[in-house]
Amino acid sequence: MSGRTDADAVFGMIYSQAEDDFNRIENNYLVSLGRLAEAQGESAIWQDLRQRLFVDHEDLKRDWVNCPAWLRKLMQAWADGLNYYLATHPGVRPRVIRRFEPWMALSFSEGSIGGDIERVPLSQLEAFYSLRQLPMTEAERGLLFAEPKGSNGFAIAPSHTRDGRALLLINPHTSFFFRAEQHVTSDEGLNVYGAATWGQFFIYQGFNAHAGWMHTSSGVDNVDEFAETIVTGPGGRRFYRYGDALRPVTTKTITLSYRTADGVLAKRSFTTYATHHGPIVREADGRWIAFALMNRPVEALQQSFLRTKARDYRAFIEVAGFKANSSNNTLFADSKGEIAFLMPQFMPVRDDRFDYRKPVDGSDPATDWRGEHSLRSLPQVVNPRNGWTFNTNNWPWTAAGADSPKAADFPRYFDQAGENPRGPQAIRVLTARDDFTPQRLIDAAFDPYLTAFARLVPGLVAAWDQLPERDPAKAKLAGPIRLLRRWDHRWSADSTATSLAVFWGEALWAPLAQAARDAGMSMWDYLAERATDAQRLTALQQAVDRLTQDFGSWQVPWGQINRFQRNDGAIVQTFDDAKPSTPVPFTSAQWGSLASFGARRYPGTKRYYGTSGNSFVAVVEFGPRLRAWAVTAGGVSGHPDSTHFNDQAGRYASGNLRPVYFHPDELEGHVERSYRPGL
Repeated sequence: MSGRTDADAVFGMIYSQAEDDFNRIENNYLVSLGRLAEAQGESAIWQDLRQRLFVDHEDLKRDWVNCPAWLRKLMQAWADGLNYYLATHPGVRPRVIRRFEPWMALSFSEGSIGGDIERVPLSQLEAFYSLRQLPMTEAERGLLFAEPKGSNGFAIAPSHTRDGRALLLINPHTSFFFRAEQHVTSDEGLNVYGAATWGQFFIYQGFNAHAGWMHTSSGVDNVDEFAETIVTGPGGRRFYRYGDALRPVTTKTITLSYRTADGVLAKRSFTTYATHHGPIVREADGRWIAFALMNRPVEALQQSFLRTKARDYRAFIEVAGFKANSSNNTLFADSKGEIAFLMPQFMPVRDDRFDYRKPVDGSDPATDWRGEHSLRSLPQVVNPRNGWTFNTNNWPWTAAGADSPKAADFPRYFDQAGENPRGPQAIRVLTARDDFTPQRLIDAAFDPYLTAFARLVPGLVAAWDQLPERDPAKAKLAGPIRLLRRWDHRWSADSTATSLAVFWGEALWAPLAQAARDAGMSMWDYLAERATDAQRLTALQQAVDRLTQDFGSWQVPWGQINRFQRNDGAIVQTFDDAKPSTPVPFTSAQWGSLASFGARRYPGTKRYYGTSGNSFVAVVEFGPRLRAWAVTAGGVSGHPDSTHFNDQAGRYASGNLRPVYFHPDELEGHVERSYRPGL
């Protein structure tokens, strides 16, 4: 997409997105505007209410009026591009939004896979505002085996590359088809390539001719819950205790529309509550819980767009001064050879005496946020001596080996994620050489070693070794143990040990999730250190039984089980073992695979089908002339009749990234069609 001005480029960028998948654009704005129930019915009303507690349409309209003029031009072009698409495609029928207004862009300004608002448990929001008791779901309690939402990012300095040029790995782990792959240029200096979340007019993870950035979901604690002490006064008016005073609880009526079974719209109104800490989202132990988070849509949209034009680290940090990134770490590299790891720039200053991982006492003024940390006071890595930095959604204390920030130098709230199995794997591949090339970095990103199983399987083997010879399990599990004992802990499509290990790990995970949470341990630490021999062996028998039941044998190549399938353009796919699919050799990130494929069985299937993990993957080399390689899950089009609907499936599964045609001369012979919408 090219334009004379940035606004022209934004018009073309969003128009082409709409051509590829208008459904996903509209769905993202139904979510961000709190209007999903208008399409999906009353079941979505609690998700809408959660959104509208923080996203007020009237506030966004006022923000739009007060935006910088340059930003208003881009937002107007964004709305014009979507509306022009709808006007020229009468066969496309929006579910709800028939006309986009410029202010709507402010409702979705960051692009992360899971925003801060999603930390509010819907079950407890419903319980509070419907005045009834509801238990938290297992998913909300973190007890389900699920693919981690996150990403990998590596930045390698020239000192550790063969050709003396900085390298960047961009490897977001999102739900599939969450972002569009685009190249957007203008005569005003815009020249950016990468992944744009559907409906947004900026590249969220990508690069320009001189610099690149990769966002990874952060484990930083910068949203907080405050337990408010509520006092009911005369006439039923509510107050909350703050120090020695009583402050009035703020009330606001929120009216939501929802689609009924007969297709008409009905309305439902809620009286909502808030304190100076934030909206009330639930009740716990007799106290109301207020939820505090960053809410800076104008600053966030400016930061998201302007960083795409930053040509070096200094310019990137200047844009970061908006401090409107709250949920993502950043890996950075540029053509000057500078590399960096940065944490989210929005970080409230708090009293480290309190454990902000839990609700703190809202009546104690000492728990209040006290301004924000400066950028320099945040944990970061800039041009480390070791020559590389990374993040895999793990803590920042290993981001650059010995040159990493030290946990003791920072308050506890700078991390609540801890380590995960991808962290040691990243260090393993990054320390293996100092002569990286783009292909060697791709190879590292798809290195098949599974650190979790390398740690867990020896405990299983030892448990079997200690069984008495007369124990029936000794003979029954001898074959599976022999296979795992000889395994090199590497995934491959042909590996039967990978299949057995994954099924065993999943069987061991489920019954111990609550115990790990109660112990305050990560699942991997708990499985390695606290699981009993009996639990390990029982899980192995369950894995053997499941494989035999579903596939006729416990020795099944992983590629026969683990599949990529794209049947239609629906946001929620239906999978079918009888339809074509592609074998995928890599596993869930839960087991330490850097290349992530979150897959499971679905109703009516025995095979596993992936819906998240590696989505857009790119490796970028910054030199006098930028070079890059990339792949997108499936394809860039959401239309099954398009040749680009699933044309990248084979490359995706094999890690065979294609060259990016970034420069105009590289496009020669590869352009299928040129056109100018709106002219």
